[in-house]
Amino acid sequence: MKIGIEMDIKQFLKLELSGWKKLEIVSLFAIFLLIFINAFFVQDSVISVISAVCGILYTVIAGKGKISCYLFGLMGSGFYSYLSFKSALYGSVCLYMFYYIPMQILGVFQWKRHLSKKTNEIERVQLHKKELFNVVLVSVLLSIVAIVILKYFKDGCCYIDGITTVLSLVGMYLTVKRCIEQWIVWTIVNGLSILMWLDIIFHGEKAYATLIMWSVYFVLGVYFYIQWKREITKNY
Repeated sequence: MKIGIEMDIKQFLKLELSGWKKLEIVSLFAIFLLIFINAFFVQDSVISVISAVCGILYTVIAGKGKISCYLFGLMGSGFYSYLSFKSALYGSVCLYMFYYIPMQILGVFQWKRHLSKKTNEIERVQLHKKELFNVVLVSVLLSIVAIVILKYFKDGCCYIDGITTVLSLVGMYLTVKRCIEQWIVWTIVNGLSILMWLDIIFHGEKAYATLIMWSVYFVLGVYFYIQWKREITKNY
């Protein structure tokens, strides 16, 4: 029984580590090096660095379609929630603690049902036009509601925080459903988040690793949209 379990673990790890391009690996190490060098020179917070590393690993591994991404996603969500609370981004706190974490747990089971036996990667899908219209409509309406609520509670950046909170809800939903449109949503969220954390840093908070993290997310969103588009086109 023990030998069988060890073989299963080895096979799982082998499949999770397969399919990586040299450029992806080199780029990942370069990003982490940049984060650590930045943390050393500007004395960035340890929590910010850990959150950035976990978040980037989650995004990259999710982009590769590997289910192990959720391990880093759960860790990163916890640390980012703490950072958001310190910066009075209460919308982000609620998002990560009460939605992101439960959805990531759900994502493990959903992705497990749609894994390719050959590559151990998820099967990518695309929304139909009607589904896409509904997603856009709901996103706009919920963003308006979120902004009004956060403004009432004196959120530190109610407009951007409200929009990114709602789009992150949508993005996580699309991630669990394995939809390529998630990368469009994440790219918008990441761009707005860069602006939000730039404002926070200008007001004295040492969270440079978090800013680097969102910048990397932005690039990864574009990169993985292109990769998934190729994969879906090839399969259809």
